[in-house]
Amino acid sequence: MHDGALRLPEGILTPGQDEWWVERRDGVVVLIPRTADLSKLYIEPTTECPLDCRTCARRAWQDPCSRIDMETYCHLLAETRAVPYLKRMIFGGVGEPTCHPDLTEMIALARERGLAVTLSTNGQLLNGHLSGELIRLGVDRLVVSLDGADPDTYRDVRGAAMTGVLDNIRCLNEAKGRLGSLLPSLEIEFVALRRNIGELGALTKLAASLNASRVLVSHVLPHTEEMREERLYGREPAEPLRAASWHVKADAWVLWGMLDLPRMHWGAERRCPFVQDRAAVVGWDGGIAPCYALSHNYSYYTVDGRLKRVTRHTFGNITAQSLLDIWTGKDYCRFRSEVASFRFPSCPDCDLRESCDLRARNEACWGCNPSCADCLYAQDIVRCPGAGR
Repeated sequence: MHDGALRLPEGILTPGQDEWWVERRDGVVVLIPRTADLSKLYIEPTTECPLDCRTCARRAWQDPCSRIDMETYCHLLAETRAVPYLKRMIFGGVGEPTCHPDLTEMIALARERGLAVTLSTNGQLLNGHLSGELIRLGVDRLVVSLDGADPDTYRDVRGAAMTGVLDNIRCLNEAKGRLGSLLPSLEIEFVALRRNIGELGALTKLAASLNASRVLVSHVLPHTEEMREERLYGREPAEPLRAASWHVKADAWVLWGMLDLPRMHWGAERRCPFVQDRAAVVGWDGGIAPCYALSHNYSYYTVDGRLKRVTRHTFGNITAQSLLDIWTGKDYCRFRSEVASFRFPSCPDCDLRESCDLRARNEACWGCNPSCADCLYAQDIVRCPGAGR
C-alpha cells in the first residue's frame, strides 16, 4: 500500500459488497461491511404497563413513563424502505404494547408495508375487539406471558388475575375458528423462578388446552435482591429443565408443540441473538439501541451476584438521522462486528471479578464499550420472544 490504496487478494470480498469501514484493531487492519442488512425491528410502543410484576425492570430503572407518537412511528416506517432486508417487527418491550391507544393502527401500517408482525403481551387487555383486529390484520405470532399454571402463582408473580388472560386467549381461539384463520399462532412465555418452576409440566398441559404452538422458557434477569434469590441458574453446571411436549391442532394437521428451554449455567460459548438476527430496538423516543439489554437505564445482578448499573446506549435517533445512516454508521457497524466475534472478557471468570469497579457499570477492561461481558442474553439464559424466529 505504497500509494495509499488498499489492495486485497482476489476473492476475499463478498460479491456485491461495495462499502466497508476500515480500522486498525490491535495492530491489525479490520474491514467491517457497511451493509443495509437490518432484518428485525423491536418496537417498544410504550413504557407504560398496568401490572407491577416482581420480575420487571421497572422496579430498578430510571426511565420515563412515555409512549412513541404516531408522527415518529410513521417516520420510522418511511425510513424502513431504505433497508430492503427488513422482514419483521416485534411489538413488545418493558412496557405493555396494548396500552398504546394507536397499537392496531401501528400494526396495520406495518402490515401495509409488507412486514410480518409479532406481538408480545401480558394478555390482560387482549379483549374480543383487539383479537379480531389482530386476526384481520394478519399478525402471525402472538406471545402471551404466563408465569405459572396455577392462578395463585400467577397472581403472586404478576399481581393480577390469571383467569382474565385465559378467557382472552380462549376468546382469540374462538375468533380464529369463526374466521377460519390459523393466525396468529399462540406462544407462551414463562419466566422460570424457584417459586414457579414446579408448574412447568402443568404449564405445557395448559399450553395444549390453549392450542399454543410453543412455550418459551426464560430465566429471570434479577433486578432486585428478592429475584436474585429466585434464580435457577448459576456459574456451575446444573440439571436441565424438563417437561413434556404436546399436540397442536392446525387445521387438518396435528403438530407437536415446542418447549424451548434456556441454558442453566454460564459457559464459554457466547453469542448475541440480536446481532445474529440483525436486529435493532426502537425505543419510545425514537432512539435506536442494539438490543433489549442496552435499551433502558436500570440495574441487575450478574450471574455471580455483582450489582451492575446499565446505562442506555443508542447509536442515533430516527427523529434526527435516517434509519439507514444509523444502521450503517461506523460506530454501530463496529459494535456489531465486535459482538459478532464476542471480543469481550468473561467477567464472571476473572480473578478480579469481585473487586473490579468497571463491573458496576456496563464497561469492561478490553473490547469496545458498552461491554457485553456479563450479558445473560448472550448465554441464552435470559431470552426474548422475537429471537431466532
